[in-house]
Amino acid sequence: MAMHSPKEIVREPDRFIVGQDEAKRSVAIALRNRYRRAQLPAEIREEIAPKNILMVGPTGVGKTEIARRLAKLVDAPFVKVEATKFTEVGYVGRDVESIVRDLAEAAVRMVKEQHAERVKARATVMAEERIVSLFVSPKRAKSNPIDMLLGNTPKEPSLPPEEEQRVQGKREEIRLQLLRGELENAEIEIEVEDTPAPVEINGANVSIGDMMGGMLPKRTKIRRVKVSEARKIFVDEEEGKLIDMDAVVEEALSRAEQDGIVFIDEIDKIAGRSSGHGPDVSREGVQRDILPIVEGSTVTTKYGPVRTDFMLFISAGAFHVAKVSDLIPELQGRFPVRVTLKSLTREDFRLILTQPENALTRQYAALLAVDHVRLAFDDSALDALAEAAFVANENSEDIGARRLVTIFEKLLADISFNADGSMPDFDLAINGDYVRAHLGGDSARRDLKQFIL
Repeated sequence: MAMHSPKEIVREPDRFIVGQDEAKRSVAIALRNRYRRAQLPAEIREEIAPKNILMVGPTGVGKTEIARRLAKLVDAPFVKVEATKFTEVGYVGRDVESIVRDLAEAAVRMVKEQHAERVKARATVMAEERIVSLFVSPKRAKSNPIDMLLGNTPKEPSLPPEEEQRVQGKREEIRLQLLRGELENAEIEIEVEDTPAPVEINGANVSIGDMMGGMLPKRTKIRRVKVSEARKIFVDEEEGKLIDMDAVVEEALSRAEQDGIVFIDEIDKIAGRSSGHGPDVSREGVQRDILPIVEGSTVTTKYGPVRTDFMLFISAGAFHVAKVSDLIPELQGRFPVRVTLKSLTREDFRLILTQPENALTRQYAALLAVDHVRLAFDDSALDALAEAAFVANENSEDIGARRLVTIFEKLLADISFNADGSMPDFDLAINGDYVRAHLGGDSARRDLKQFIL
């Protein structure tokens, strides 16, 4: 994060998200402030809390994507949760503390991947040596359960010098074949760990082996796989041996506490006062349960206690029915930065079709190119698609940019169904007339005056 100014941070979501400059600026400032805080002396740093953000806007305008893209840019642990998935303590469902447990899991996974990347080259060499050994001497002695329980590894008998020299020559020959890629499709039998399926308890996956503290010996099974797959399995195993998990957990918990980002979506669905009965009986209770997490508390996870005092919380909601003022005042006060995201205009839809790196026009062109269909959209087609999306959102529910997916699926349904790999190359230029003909009434504006009394 040290290398990114707020202006540089905003450039990342600009590659994928059209408009919503106010929201991008607010999140960029919040992320930069975390770096600024990290550079301060400890006594001042402990007094500066993150300025949480509340995003208000219709669905499909980029609220989640802004937070996700920026969290990835600054390499911060990130978790997205739906406020509607949680219930007040005492009801059946997920409790809000599982948010912090999920963030801790995400942090450990992220840090473990980074540590694995550092030892990947060494792990690959060790994995290939194991493959060479299996080609040279595929027979394996059965493991003694008592030795496994005590951690004793039986020693292999030493070979005569002549036999040792022969084995070394064979190992070198196999190693060269591996380097040349000649054995990738050869099959070998390998011994892998037989991991039992985790048990779900209160919404969390719990491993029986973890519960026993690793006291039980690991069960193994024999698999017959190709060398290419065996290399991946062995590399993962060797990385696990080379990584110091204590250091991983320590770093992960620190990053979760200091850099973690929690995105709480659909927060408007738990706004409002509970009536005491019905399906929404616990929604105000969920607000009260979320409050201490946002204010700052300590949550017990399987990796140890995690403080939430300095996590950045970003909440979002459409607030079509409820209002921000329907949230309990204490929770409102914990989200001091509020930004309003605007509904998408025709010009926005036009830009969404061309500007982002993952624009739908590029996605569908790439998909159909697999079956030799070369799609091309001219300017009139882009204008017609933008108009159809805008009108559809006006005439029915406003679902933002997600409307474009519905339109593209209808527009290209016949082509997608009839295209296959056996057909010759085919160029298809889509223009405005083609769009209007295939979308029919979906792109026509309705005269609503007739419905006004």
